[in-house]
Amino acid sequence: MKSKLTGIAALLGFAGAVHAQSSVTLFGAVDSGLLYQSTSAASFNPKAPNLGKVYALNSGGIYSSFWGLKGVEDLGGGYSANFRLQGSFNSSNGKLGLGDTTGATAIFNMESSIGLSGPFGSVKLGRQIAPMAWAMAETDVRRGDYFGSILTAWLGMNQAAGWQGTNTNGPIGSLYESNAIVYTSPGFHGASAQLEYAPGGVAGQFQGGSRESAVLKYSNYGLNLAAFYYNGHDTNPGPTTVPTGLANNRMYYIGALYTIHDFSVSASYSNGKNPSNSNAANLDLYSFGLGYRFTPAFELTSGVYYLKDRNNSTNKSTEVAGGGYYSLSKSTTLYAQVGYVDNRGDMTQMITYGEPVAAGRSTVAANIGMRHTF
Repeated sequence: MKSKLTGIAALLGFAGAVHAQSSVTLFGAVDSGLLYQSTSAASFNPKAPNLGKVYALNSGGIYSSFWGLKGVEDLGGGYSANFRLQGSFNSSNGKLGLGDTTGATAIFNMESSIGLSGPFGSVKLGRQIAPMAWAMAETDVRRGDYFGSILTAWLGMNQAAGWQGTNTNGPIGSLYESNAIVYTSPGFHGASAQLEYAPGGVAGQFQGGSRESAVLKYSNYGLNLAAFYYNGHDTNPGPTTVPTGLANNRMYYIGALYTIHDFSVSASYSNGKNPSNSNAANLDLYSFGLGYRFTPAFELTSGVYYLKDRNNSTNKSTEVAGGGYYSLSKSTTLYAQVGYVDNRGDMTQMITYGEPVAAGRSTVAANIGMRHTF
């Protein structure tokens, strides 16, 4: 009996040691502010009429409100296992964020992944923020914010290709990827790479609904460089679409962000198209940004984003945005932002995420708010 008790005690002691090397963290952010917009529409359809001015309490002035759980377990030898569950919500009314199917919401619509990391780099499996989205945000002075940034300009590219904003499954590139396998290499003198493959899981169609991408990055001496290639099959499906494996979503991008002392400048070029039918979508996006940090707590950023349709010279859009951010603490930030977009033809590029503007018209928007992370 004594030997059995000793064995059990040793086992419990080992379990305690393992548990001591593990952690689970609750994290998230709440972001709310007042928004004014001079035009609006019920949808991103270019034929949707102008509904007039908007005054609203808006969720996500800098970035979305979200919450989640993340955990890591030290496996020894430099290896660890990890998971991340993260979902967005509307802080104005408490509703959950969009899923990748029209009409559906999801608790963890941003990420639900598990993975391993070690000297080889890392591998993550599950739904996650697409590597291409990180690459764009990291080479934009405005960091891919929800108000007037490379994110809203790229979403304008998706709108021009037919995305209606009712799900997270767009026709050009991807913000979130379901069923994804992402490998991230170790850094080497500032250089790293990411490879993604997402099987579609469609019976009888090996490529049906699948996506693949490759991202190259360099970060050193104040310089961030990023380039990516993305290819998707059967993306932005309709409710009755039958997957065929057709490659209809392709995007490539190159961008740079350089920071010297407190001054930052960024520039990028990207093209998104439907390779199976370039007449359906073939769009160029150019960006340029400037920023300056006056104090550790106060920063100003600005950006210009020009979108044009290669198939129709009438369709073009220019967006200009700027913002000021003041950190009350490490967790709480006050912000004020203003933006202007000049849409021509059928363009409906928005200034703030989730707020449609009138097609083919100029629109002004401004918001002030507060963001708290935990």
